[in-house]
Amino acid sequence: MARYTKDHKQATRQRIIDAAGRRFKKDGIDGSGISTLMADAGLTNGAFYAHFTSKEDLIANAVADQLSAQNASLEALAPGRPGLEQFVRAYLSPGHRDDPENGCPTAALLDEIGRCTNATKQAFTGGMLAVIDDIAARLAPDNPPSARAQALSVFAMMVGALQLSRALADRKLADDVLDQGVHNALALLDASPAR
Repeated sequence: MARYTKDHKQATRQRIIDAAGRRFKKDGIDGSGISTLMADAGLTNGAFYAHFTSKEDLIANAVADQLSAQNASLEALAPGRPGLEQFVRAYLSPGHRDDPENGCPTAALLDEIGRCTNATKQAFTGGMLAVIDDIAARLAPDNPPSARAQALSVFAMMVGALQLSRALADRKLADDVLDQGVHNALALLDASPAR
């Protein structure tokens, strides 16, 4: 029997995490069983425990990975205020709203993360704060901590607007929520940071 290399095992683990992140955002954490997650990754159920101690272990890893990817995409945008505007407009777009599987893990999973284990909440907190700190550093490059509350407020408002837009049956109203969310987020970004 051939042994797999450490790189192969890590690549397989990452494939499971990637598949789980997409599936969780599409169907929810509670709506995603191990057999479905492993099938999405192209693996058998038996391979699961070679990579994770439990479903909660996978959830914490997938949440952290999804937020890390989101932060990397934010970091790749133009520096400063122009990059923040790009982020706001992409985040509060009909395309993002209509594709939760490939979108923000916070907007897709927030209600379920609140009911997860402490390990998942810790993974979420760390990942979300990285996004907040990137926004704050763009708002106040000389003193990012001074803009952290402002960055948190902007992000929270964006998440709420996206979630509300996704829940509405009236498409025009859903689009209006996104448009107003862009307006409100940009106005809040332009306000002087609270001291």
